[in-house]
Amino acid sequence: MTERHAEGRLASGQYWQSWSGPAPGGLVVVVHGVHEHSGRYHWVAERLVAAGYDVYAVDHPGHGRSPGRRGNITSMATAVDGVDAVTRLAAERVPGVPVFVYGHSLGGLIALQYLTGQPDDRISGGIISAPALDTSAATPAQRRLAPLVSALAPNLGMLTLDLEAVSRDPEVVGAYRADPLNYLGKMTARTGTELMVTATAMPARLAGLTMPLFVLHGGADRLVPPAAGALVREHAGSPDLTLKIYEGLYHEPHNEPEREQVLADIVSWLDAHR
Repeated sequence: MTERHAEGRLASGQYWQSWSGPAPGGLVVVVHGVHEHSGRYHWVAERLVAAGYDVYAVDHPGHGRSPGRRGNITSMATAVDGVDAVTRLAAERVPGVPVFVYGHSLGGLIALQYLTGQPDDRISGGIISAPALDTSAATPAQRRLAPLVSALAPNLGMLTLDLEAVSRDPEVVGAYRADPLNYLGKMTARTGTELMVTATAMPARLAGLTMPLFVLHGGADRLVPPAAGALVREHAGSPDLTLKIYEGLYHEPHNEPEREQVLADIVSWLDAHR
């Protein structure tokens, strides 16, 4: 089946795109990670559309086709507003079906910030992949200086990410490096500070998160340790929470050699909750 593709701009100027099928039984809003963009989830969208779900996604500020200084999300609140806007757009365009939010890495943290705030009441559950809840990569000095540097030099590069840790599939890593819509520089002070502040405050917020959750993580993830996924299970108030650790997989379970099984698990969870 060939999915239909649409794209546009939110009022903020952020770029959004969607993939849809003939008779969707649900909606999935994808929230991408740091330095990447929504287009990297085309294969995920194909699989979800084939399973009966329309997929919508937005490029965060400073990412992909959205405006802004490359790699700089501006603020966590701005990123959350973009997710909320595309979620409401999707729910209005495809009314009467359950809505799910699927966030990966920084996108997992953004999704959690959204879902623990004032999310659209049509949302039926969340899929959280390798949520960026671990801040151990930052040195003590970086932690102390981050807020000041974020205010004075928000675009200063602070942290280099290991692209080899994205996937065990060398083709995925090669495509990541070659993609002009990916940002290959150091994480900016503003993005890093927003991530760190949000991650630190998240455990206390999770107690109020009671919707169904599927948390997944690669067991060999070097960018975000699997303990971050376990932290969601430990603190979330949801009585319906599944935590799946894929032993041996790297940071992007949906882009690993085992991705067919990962997507099959996601679809099974969605089908059980729609």
